[in-house]
Amino acid sequence: MLVAENISKKFAGVIALDNVKLELPAGKVTAIIGENGAGKSTLMKIISGVYPAYEGRIILKGETVQFKNPREAQQAGIAIIHQELNLIPHLSITETLFLGREIRNSWGMLNKKAMRRQAAELLEKLKLQVNPDCLIADLKVGQQQVVEIAKALLYEAEVIIMDEPTSAISESEVEVLFGIIAGLKKEDKAIAYISHKLNELFKIADHYTVLPDGRTIESGEMAGMTHDALIHKMVGREVEIVRNSNTVKEKNSLLKVSGLCLTDEKKPILKDICFELNRGEVLGIFGLMGAGRTELTEALLGTCPGLVTGSIVLDNDEVKFQSAGSAIKAGIALVPEDRKKDGLVLGMDIKANISLSSLPALQHSTGMLNHQSETELAKKYISALKIKTPSENQVVKNLSGGNQQKVVIAKCLATQPKVLMLDEPTRGIDINAKNEIYKLIAELAASGLGIIMVSSELPEILAISDRILVMAEGRITAEFNAANATDDAILKAAIADIN
Repeated sequence: MLVAENISKKFAGVIALDNVKLELPAGKVTAIIGENGAGKSTLMKIISGVYPAYEGRIILKGETVQFKNPREAQQAGIAIIHQELNLIPHLSITETLFLGREIRNSWGMLNKKAMRRQAAELLEKLKLQVNPDCLIADLKVGQQQVVEIAKALLYEAEVIIMDEPTSAISESEVEVLFGIIAGLKKEDKAIAYISHKLNELFKIADHYTVLPDGRTIESGEMAGMTHDALIHKMVGREVEIVRNSNTVKEKNSLLKVSGLCLTDEKKPILKDICFELNRGEVLGIFGLMGAGRTELTEALLGTCPGLVTGSIVLDNDEVKFQSAGSAIKAGIALVPEDRKKDGLVLGMDIKANISLSSLPALQHSTGMLNHQSETELAKKYISALKIKTPSENQVVKNLSGGNQQKVVIAKCLATQPKVLMLDEPTRGIDINAKNEIYKLIAELAASGLGIIMVSSELPEILAISDRILVMAEGRITAEFNAANATDDAILKAAIADIN
């Protein structure tokens, strides 16, 4: 269906792709694998017309094509689900789906009823139970991801590129997506699938192409391939998954939350949340979409003052935060779920982003910023977190998604927190980079930091946590010691019927 031949691309002198070759056969799913920064997303953006300038050629159904923009690629039958959400916050779901391809009546006026009806049918197919008139800004990241998927499926596309399509959706939504992919294969669609969740690839992929460091080194059939062999091809070495061997021997309470409630527009979001976090402990929080996990971290960070009731005791002092700044000053930091919206200033460089939350500590006595200290701080975390960049002056929007996430983590660590909260910290990050973050979390916990880690990936929660809290419908429904927890028990608590 589609062949990419000898594709090369440079950014500011950095080689992103070097003579890459890719084939996407009809009726098959081709997995594109490689570490963060390997050029996977860059290649997909070239194929889908986002980057019109490159070397090499693209052959679609036997004819050489050169797209000047994404619209030309769409008209030719290529759709892409981006890793980084490309949605306009203040449009409704219906308006988002039909933007640029509106349905009009015989008078040339917008046929809003027809568009809304089709949008509702598509959302029902994807099992997203929201009103088609709902604004994108009012949706959680996972729900926005489903809308992004719906947007791509609305095209009559013959080549569908899925760049981390399951990075922010729940297990049930993943199964729905896999069912849709199975249907697309029967219709002879060619699918390029990028994911760092290797278990997904073994479920749905027919072929694989390995793309480390912007070069194609191997392609082949998924049949007969093993998990370890695929990792070895991707990173060029064996990767042993880090598991938390640190056990908290003594309970030394660092954070105590009692009767925490969050009410928004008279609707209860969090209900009577109670838990403790000890020094040196990794507390995992698991729940399905809408369980209240993200809202809990935001309530603890003080981003919704006036809406939160209950008691928060940090290091033996009761605290009431009126802003995120006051929480950061007291020693609580959050790596947010949506790095682009809440974690980064994309137009600024790495150095400025890392120092953004700790500027007072980087000032001269005159109150001016100490640029040398700022540079040293950035270099420290670029090295510690293995951020892939030519220098600390690289603009953050030019980094891969995984490296952007590392910058957010660095910004939080630079504030020297007592409690570090991480909301889906490994979303869109390859297995080797995940391992680096797991190691970092273990090291931080061993140094006495209290870690709260929110994740929708059960293997991750089980691997890194000392204890696990399960949430459903705004409540904590269960608590497990990670050593004795099982997938079944956690999932059962996550879908508990609470009345």
